[in-house]
Amino acid sequence: MSVVKRAAIVTGGGTGMGAATARLLVQRGWSVTIFGRRKDKLDEVLRDIDQDINTLAVPGDVSNREDVQLLIDAHLEKFGRLDGLVNNAAIVVGGPIGDVSLEDWKKVMAVNVDGVFNMINLSIEHLKKVKGSIVNVSSVSGVRGEWAFSPYCASKGAVTNFTHSLALELGGQGVRINAVAPALTDTDMASFVTGSEEMMAMMRNRMPLGRAAKPSEIAAPIVFLLSDDASFINGAILPVDGGVMASSGQPNFTG
Repeated sequence: MSVVKRAAIVTGGGTGMGAATARLLVQRGWSVTIFGRRKDKLDEVLRDIDQDINTLAVPGDVSNREDVQLLIDAHLEKFGRLDGLVNNAAIVVGGPIGDVSLEDWKKVMAVNVDGVFNMINLSIEHLKKVKGSIVNVSSVSGVRGEWAFSPYCASKGAVTNFTHSLALELGGQGVRINAVAPALTDTDMASFVTGSEEMMAMMRNRMPLGRAAKPSEIAAPIVFLLSDDASFINGAILPVDGGVMASSGQPNFTG
C-alpha cells in the first residue's frame, strides 16, 4: 500500500478550475478527492487523470452539511489525512436587483458562502492536525463591483473577507488560508460570456491580456498557494486576472 503524503479536497471538481486544479495536484504528487453535484462530470475527470489509487470522486452539494460530512468521512477513510482544501464550487446569478428573486439570492449565498463555511467548519480540525492549507476561490467580483451581478459580487465579497478573518484566527494554529481572485475564465459557468462574440469584444476592451483565462492558469496559482513554497503567505487575495484590477476603471482612449 502506498503511503499518502499529501491529500486535498477540491470542490466544484467536475469542471473548469476545479478539474484543472485536481489534475495539477495529482501531477504534483497529491492524492485528491473531487466533490461536485454531477457524478458524470466527476467520473470524467477521474478517467482523464487515470490515477485510481490517488483519486476519489464524491457527488454532493456544498450547501448541504450532510453531504459535506459524508465527503470528509469518505476522503479520510481513503487517504487518512487532509492537507489541502480548495473551495471552488460556485454558481452565478445576475440581473437588475429588482428582477432578482429572493430564491435566487438565497441559492447563490447557499452555495458560494454557506458552502465555503460548511467545508471549513467541518474539516478544520483535520487540517489543524497536519498544519494544512486552504485556498478559497473568490473573484475580481469579490473585490470590485460588477454591473447587474450584485448577488454574485456580494457572495464573493463575503468569501474575500471570510478569508481575511480566518487568516487571523487560524494562522497561529498552523493553518494558512488564502484566496485567488480570477477574472473571466473559460469555464462552463462563464459560457454565457465566452460564447458570445459581442460580449467577448466588450471584455477584451477591458482586459489588458485581451482574452479570458484558461482554467489551468487559475489552477497553477491555487496549487502554489497550497504548497510549501507559499509557507509565509497567509490572508492574501491573489488577483489572477490578466491585469483587470490594474485599471482605474477609466476607458481606453488609445483604442
